[in-house]
Amino acid sequence: MEVASATFNPHTETVLNPELPICDPHHHLWDRIHESYSLEDLIQDISSGHKIVSTVAIECKSNYRNYGPQEMIPVGETEFLEDVATQAKSNPSISPRVAAGIVGYADLTLGDAVVKVLEAHITASPKHFRGIRYSTNWDGSGTLRNDAPPGLLADKMFRRGFDCLRRYDLNFDACIYHPQLTELANLAHAFPDVTIILNHIGAPLGVGPYAGKRNEVFRVWSDGIDMVADCANIVVKLGGLGSRRSGFDWQERTVRPTSLELAQAVAPYFEYCIEKFGVHRCMFESNFPVEKRANSYLGVWNAFKCMTQDYNAAERKALFYDTAVRVYRLTEFPAVSQAFERAT
Repeated sequence: MEVASATFNPHTETVLNPELPICDPHHHLWDRIHESYSLEDLIQDISSGHKIVSTVAIECKSNYRNYGPQEMIPVGETEFLEDVATQAKSNPSISPRVAAGIVGYADLTLGDAVVKVLEAHITASPKHFRGIRYSTNWDGSGTLRNDAPPGLLADKMFRRGFDCLRRYDLNFDACIYHPQLTELANLAHAFPDVTIILNHIGAPLGVGPYAGKRNEVFRVWSDGIDMVADCANIVVKLGGLGSRRSGFDWQERTVRPTSLELAQAVAPYFEYCIEKFGVHRCMFESNFPVEKRANSYLGVWNAFKCMTQDYNAAERKALFYDTAVRVYRLTEFPAVSQAFERAT
């Protein structure tokens, strides 16, 4: 679908379609040595004018416990995010339900022993905890960050740990590079009753040995998307192309791209996913604050709205709100969706 032309200035843009409800299913909160991104920082970003109803906070290996067994220290991040959810809910000045869903980390290579870690996460956040993200990014070039050894998704112990997720009806957020999409499809076929959420459309790469090869990468990536889309238990997050690994270099620009420019850049990828998965298995994501290094919160969601301006109301509602709420089981918000349906 062609993105219609419009005039946008990244410094003066107004919010498009401010009535459209949004569940942002992917953001982080972190406190690191050289940078932090707090609840206050998030609220400042999401107060730009879009109708952010709820969010899902995703693990980023921050705020871990500094005590106890090694396998249990990631529970500290869930405890921190649960505190954030409580603060946001109790503060009348904060309208979005921040961290209405929480995704943590557990070392699935523990096999059956990961059960006690999963149970600790659930105890720490009985109303909001929804699943585990395990970053298994790996590339053999030596120029990209590897978060896991090669072939981990097929590892016997990893899969034993993965099998424990269905015991507690937990999702799995998958963070991989695009050459690993076939590995994810294999995992999904082996565990058809576990919901897998592909982060950042599978991270099509544009740096290192992939720099300057966007058409070639798109062909390989789209073949992989075809495979994972055939797995009914996989849904996909549309976002994340502002990361440096994508090779767009928006971070290096003095003047950041307009929403229209962003929409035109991401449309081939996102529309391919929407075509293959359907709107009910796709959800837009901000990926803040990672994306903030390249684009503004207002601009990212304006780009998504610009890209979908020719979609009907039901399709847009699915992409911006309904899919995320359903997949992360945020069932406390049905009135918002009903109100939007009456308005449209």
